[in-house]
Amino acid sequence: MDDIPNLHRGERAAIALAEELRAPLLLIDDRIGVKVALDRGLTVTGTLGVLVEAAQAGLIPIEPVLEKLRGTNFRATSALYERALEMAHQCPPNLPRRTAG
Repeated sequence: MDDIPNLHRGERAAIALAEELRAPLLLIDDRIGVKVALDRGLTVTGTLGVLVEAAQAGLIPIEPVLEKLRGTNFRATSALYERALEMAHQCPPNLPRRTAG
């Protein structure tokens, strides 16, 4: 992974650890990191995915949490926020996970 430009040290370490532990899921938001993880056969989700799962489980109200997140330095498109809102209300729940393929 050292030859991948713009892949930060933290993402490198997270991907390496997930591979070493054979983790069933990697939490990663960095676009390049997600691509590398998927290319290496890992299953990933991001911050919005974790929030969607928490909302689906009835642990959080999704609307105010997403609104609060929009007020931070977390970067996501409006379309991603809308998709997260839709997924949070799906019945039955659809887990927000990505795999290669």
